[in-house]
Amino acid sequence: MKNMTLGLVVLSLVTHSAFAFAEESKPSDSKSPRGEWQTLFDGSSLDAWREYGHPSVTTGWKIDGDNLVCIAKKDQGEGARNENLITKEKFGAFVLELEFKVTPAANSGVLFHVLETDKPPYYTGPEFQIQDHVGGHDPQKCGWLYQLYAADTDAAKPAGQWNKLKIRITPKKSVSHLNGVKYAEFVKGSDDWNERVAKSKFGKWEGFGEADSGYICLQDHNDEVAFRNIRVRRLD
Repeated sequence: MKNMTLGLVVLSLVTHSAFAFAEESKPSDSKSPRGEWQTLFDGSSLDAWREYGHPSVTTGWKIDGDNLVCIAKKDQGEGARNENLITKEKFGAFVLELEFKVTPAANSGVLFHVLETDKPPYYTGPEFQIQDHVGGHDPQKCGWLYQLYAADTDAAKPAGQWNKLKIRITPKKSVSHLNGVKYAEFVKGSDDWNERVAKSKFGKWEGFGEADSGYICLQDHNDEVAFRNIRVRRLD
């Protein structure tokens, strides 16, 4: 009787341990709820981010006060390697809000629907340009959807001042605002979109802008740029 009881206890412990291991090993569904704001960066943690092509964030970015700062290549030294950041989650239809501040002549970007491939993130994900609108060297101005949708106005603030970017991406219509001013309105996959892509450098890149879901990306363009108050709200 004692042997049988002992055997049942051992079997129970083994079964419980196996069940617990299976639960721990089971991938969790980390997709954030639809319609609720999700904080991607609040000044305290990079838990929502990883480096493109890598499982974590390495040396190209730092938290400085309440800011997420891309460290300039000249300050990183020989180890610099264009450490673009991407969200750990993918997003389809969403609203993204963030603030950014550039240093003189700095260049960066916010990309969406990025897929992880053996090429840089801008080979698949459209980019909203971030740049010093006075001292920057790229003809694509701050707030424009790179090579696709320019803006007739310039609402960008000078280097050293904070700007607010708001992006709403949906299959029916997407809209972007810089400092409260509408910059672009477009429909991905529409005739107008496809014509603009075909005329741009992206027209020869297989798969560019075709995904309806992907990572949000903060670009490392070798310049110091700061971000803060980054949040996203799913619409799908």
